[in-house]
Amino acid sequence: MDAVETKKRRAAPLQTPSGLGANAVRDVSGALTALLADMLALYLKTKNFHWHASGPHFREDHLMLDDQSAQVLATTDAIAERVRKVGGTTIKSIGHVSRLQRVIDNDAEYVTPLDMLAELRDDNMQLIARMREAHQLCEEHRDVASASLLEPWIDEAEGRVWFLFESSRRSQSSAG
Repeated sequence: MDAVETKKRRAAPLQTPSGLGANAVRDVSGALTALLADMLALYLKTKNFHWHASGPHFREDHLMLDDQSAQVLATTDAIAERVRKVGGTTIKSIGHVSRLQRVIDNDAEYVTPLDMLAELRDDNMQLIARMREAHQLCEEHRDVASASLLEPWIDEAEGRVWFLFESSRRSQSSAG
């Protein structure tokens, strides 16, 4: 293959046929790609807090955050592949994630255990709201498969919120 052919292939658009209209492809792939950026940002934040957990509930918090980060990471490939299946393109770099993410990073030198749990709880609650918005958008465009994928991820995020909430209540009651 010569250099001209190689350049042509680099410029060739990725047009996966999906049966969805151009507006649906744009809207659904855009919403899912933003969710992917949020998931990747939440994964790193949860891992950050997992690595820097401390305090009287260290073991429980450390293990819970490891489980939660693995759960979040497990969704990322499915989201990206769904974007490609509907005919869109998705995340290409860490810079791309940083431009799209709505989960706010926490680069603080120290975060108290209760603040970690509360921050992740709030991040997951916001993620749930965004997934519900994306679900509604998928329904509007009659993208049943994308809507169906979002449903267990919403349930998983609700589970993470529940664990983070209950863990912070336990920590508060034993701190006083």
